[in-house]
Amino acid sequence: MLIDKLKAHAAKYLSKTKGKNWESLPNLLVLRADKVSAIEAVVYNPVICLILQGEKQTAIGAQAVTLVSGDALLVSHDLPVVSQITQASPETPYLALILSLDLPTVRSLYEQTGEAIRDTADASSLSAGAADPSWVEPLDRYLALAGHPLETEVLGPAILREIHFRLLMSPIGGMLRNLLSVDSHASRIGKAIINIRARFREPLAIPDLARTAGMSQSSFHAHFKSVTGTTPLQYQKDLRMIAARDLLQSGRVSVSTSSYDVGYESPTHFSRDYTRKFGISPSKDLGNLSHTAA
Repeated sequence: MLIDKLKAHAAKYLSKTKGKNWESLPNLLVLRADKVSAIEAVVYNPVICLILQGEKQTAIGAQAVTLVSGDALLVSHDLPVVSQITQASPETPYLALILSLDLPTVRSLYEQTGEAIRDTADASSLSAGAADPSWVEPLDRYLALAGHPLETEVLGPAILREIHFRLLMSPIGGMLRNLLSVDSHASRIGKAIINIRARFREPLAIPDLARTAGMSQSSFHAHFKSVTGTTPLQYQKDLRMIAARDLLQSGRVSVSTSSYDVGYESPTHFSRDYTRKFGISPSKDLGNLSHTAA
């Protein structure tokens, strides 16, 4: 089976680095974990994640998915997510391949495929399902290039383009299909997301974001939630929470300092949102994070 073949390749390459995570090829990460992780809040850039072994849970807003061996998760936009590795041990570690997606490569396929592909209704920026052999097979060929610089330079770009095309045509590629056109709703929401990420510490200006997307405010709200699964305000809050947790984890700032740094005017309001997000107050989490770091 292809998954078993990829698992063997991943184990082989990880053995060269004594089990540490290793960027085997450009844009590709082989991830291994020997134990269940804590709940983590991170921003996923556009990626395809293929689970080779173990189990992981990922959620954005009300949408949550559980991934096991042979499952894949495709993320088409920058998304603040909560995730946790839920099955892993030294004997049976969690193994995953994470390939960064290049949206310009996706859009470069438009001239050849644009007329044949229509927008996919109800597509999500976070899409999960069983891995399709059509893109797993070239992914295996790409992984096999590791350790061969000349082959990687000559053959790698063509294989990556094939992977992007296969993902575009796959059952979980609905939002990628919606991104083919630079003027699609999905693409215009993507521009607004870039704006929010760059200025997440500032007050959210919905009229400006709607203009950036070329939409009315009501249309912008509806399409933003359709694409990301959350509202613009909640998206901004999630970015602030992730940034605040990173600050607290550094051990160099207080709770109040971190709240002001990520854009809150009231530490009380910040603590309330933080507790709602992580299920623990920032002061208690600071103690836990400091203890873990120590």
